[in-house]
Amino acid sequence: MNESMPPTAQLLRTLESSRWVIPVLALLHREQGSRFAVMARAFDLSHNSLARCLAWLKECRWVLPNPGHGHPLRPEYVLSEAGRPVAALCARIEEARVRLKLGAGELPRWSLPLVAGLGPDWTRFGELQARLAPVTPRALSTTLKAVIDQELVRRRLEDRYPPLPLYALTRKGSEFAAALAA
Repeated sequence: MNESMPPTAQLLRTLESSRWVIPVLALLHREQGSRFAVMARAFDLSHNSLARCLAWLKECRWVLPNPGHGHPLRPEYVLSEAGRPVAALCARIEEARVRLKLGAGELPRWSLPLVAGLGPDWTRFGELQARLAPVTPRALSTTLKAVIDQELVRRRLEDRYPPLPLYALTRKGSEFAAALAA
């Protein structure tokens, strides 16, 4: 992780490391724990994909096996103390995605830190890249195109030579950014 990146952006980048991290943490938050089979069925996930996601969440110390597991009604996995606030954030992100009609797979990996780091004021590409370092120009460009297509960010060209593209959040983007605030 880059130390120059703000802590919120670092957390959001970490959450985007796997497509299933945010939905799994949101489900564990909502259900106060869950069983492996229930999570696999809820997301139509293969055994290997869910096992990798849970192993990574355990490595982050956000999820742990339930020490009281054994009874069929007890969850196999629960949130740790460190995982509870992260899972609450994931639940807010999932609620905002549903409310704003954003599909889980429609936004690229840098979209959450980008939306959280942008404001209603116009920002240059270079400033965004500096805020989100170590993002590559190609990854930032691809992410900007995707969030513009989802109507989270707007782009304008300043009339000068060479033209200067500027970016800012839309109203929909501001609503999503509010859900990302930790």
